[in-house]
Amino acid sequence: MVDILHRVGIKSSTEEVYKALTTREGLAGWWTTNTQGDGKVGGVLQFRFSAGGVEIGGFDMKVLELDSARRVLWQVVDGPAEWIGNKISFELKQSGDQAIVLFKHQGWKEPVEFMHHCSTKWAIYLMSLKSLVESGTGSPNPNDPHISGDGPD
Repeated sequence: MVDILHRVGIKSSTEEVYKALTTREGLAGWWTTNTQGDGKVGGVLQFRFSAGGVEIGGFDMKVLELDSARRVLWQVVDGPAEWIGNKISFELKQSGDQAIVLFKHQGWKEPVEFMHHCSTKWAIYLMSLKSLVESGTGSPNPNDPHISGDGPD
């Protein structure tokens, strides 16, 4: 198994970052504007992505763990085959005036080309999270940078 790992410092408290990771409004402000579902432990969040006004895919995440201002853990229950069963975690810690986010997308069976794409997109979305928390404005889908070159992402 291989994982996608990222670390981002956000000039904020871990409480503010946690809100952006655990509320539909927060998630819609940095990841995708089309965010639905139940963000409580045991609930399922639905994230849908579009390009040019057309839906291009999505993910359903079961919320496994919420530890206030410390940790968010999801498991992918629907989406691309490479993602099913994977776990997505956000570990939070305070370091001075920075909330440190340690991100993991765990459980890839092998480092296929799609994993390269997803790693880049996760980095873009984590920077969107940083921007949302620090300035009030993120770049969620469909307003995120498109990177594929040969696809609609």
